Amino acid sequence: MSSNSTDVETNPSPAGAVAGPAATAAGPAGAEVKSATPSTSASGAAVTPGRMSPLRAKVCVALLVLLGFSLGCSEFVIIGIESDLADALGVSLSTTGQLISMFALPYAVMTPVLALSTGRFKRYQLLVAYCALFCVGNLVSAVAQSFGVLLVSRILIGSVSGALLAVGLTYIPELVQPRKASMVLSVVYASYSVAMVVVTSVGKIVADTLNWHVAMYGTLVLALAICATSVALLPRKGATDEPATFGEQARIFTEPAVLTAMLIFVFGVGSTYVFYGYVTPYLENILGMQTMQVSTTLMAYGAVTFVSNLLGGWIDSRFGIKALVVTFVAQGLALLGLYLAGSATVPALALVFCVALLMYLASVPCASLFMRTARRRHPKAMTLASSLEPMSFNVGISFGTAVGGAVVAGPGIQSVGLVGAMLSVVACALAALTVHLDRKTRTARA
Repeated sequence: MSSNSTDVETNPSPAGAVAGPAATAAGPAGAEVKSATPSTSASGAAVTPGRMSPLRAKVCVALLVLLGFSLGCSEFVIIGIESDLADALGVSLSTTGQLISMFALPYAVMTPVLALSTGRFKRYQLLVAYCALFCVGNLVSAVAQSFGVLLVSRILIGSVSGALLAVGLTYIPELVQPRKASMVLSVVYASYSVAMVVVTSVGKIVADTLNWHVAMYGTLVLALAICATSVALLPRKGATDEPATFGEQARIFTEPAVLTAMLIFVFGVGSTYVFYGYVTPYLENILGMQTMQVSTTLMAYGAVTFVSNLLGGWIDSRFGIKALVVTFVAQGLALLGLYLAGSATVPALALVFCVALLMYLASVPCASLFMRTARRRHPKAMTLASSLEPMSFNVGISFGTAVGGAVVAGPGIQSVGLVGAMLSVVACALAALTVHLDRKTRTARA
């Protein structure tokens, strides 16, 4: 990808996610950001903000930010209460990790599947359906009395979260002028990092002082309030209602650089989630922290990931995807350092925060490549392209937490940094290959 920022009309700084983000998970990420702000519709028609009062438009933008926050809370709540869940449900810590991986895997699979299979439905219909399923999933999580029921609820929430956020973000071009879209989108994705800070730390305190069900009820109430208000106030019609066929969207998978960029997420995000998927027991068992210390550390970790999201946008605008070769080297060294630091609290914590700073740097550069490729060569694949980042990111989460679970059950939690460093090496090689393929494609089509 070119390092020139003009390659991408809107270059936000997402929050991960998880998943969301940003997450990003998500949840949190950048690719959905791009899909929400094309300067043209799939057919090339100009997109203009919808006719509504400025006040209502601002309220709708605020709702989208809160929607991202709610999605992030539902995704990350497990991370802060893993140990409590393991004790309460009578399962091992590695088994509890499945609640993260089995959220991320359906998220990764269903986000593009829904984008491809629902192209003929109206946007508002999809918004209502996804909101309803999201709330049902949170309700089941809150009342679950067994690990199996809780796992099913996580699968349901993960299956609709990416699609719900993608649909929500398509409203932004109709709510704000193009020059403001990047900032709005950045704030929406930053809400994933804020959710990570709040729900992991507060959830840990609530679970320890009351019980884990109360933490889940909190995410349920938030989801109900925001989804109901969104359905009531967001526009019923818009430019993105134009249909797109399966074949018109799927052609983006013929681009080699797109495929290798997706693999960057699998191994790059996977490398951090080998560690981060088990960060709470790592802090408790390896560094010997108490509840309040863990909660404070998780809050600080989330704050650093917020900076990581913003830094990722700056790196993309200045250097493009080629910068990821360097960032994955740094990420690998930080994870290796965690392994070597052992139980030495001060150096280990310093390295934990280094991992947080590096965690989301890949999101915007890869998302920029996805959306630029769709915009230039596959314009009707913009919706699918918007799902590639969260899909790939959550495959990485699922892969990383699964590998981390195997490490915890095998050599032990003290080895998660070493294994994560190995995966970072693979991500670095994939970044170099993606740079080569993208440059080759652009040169051939110039």
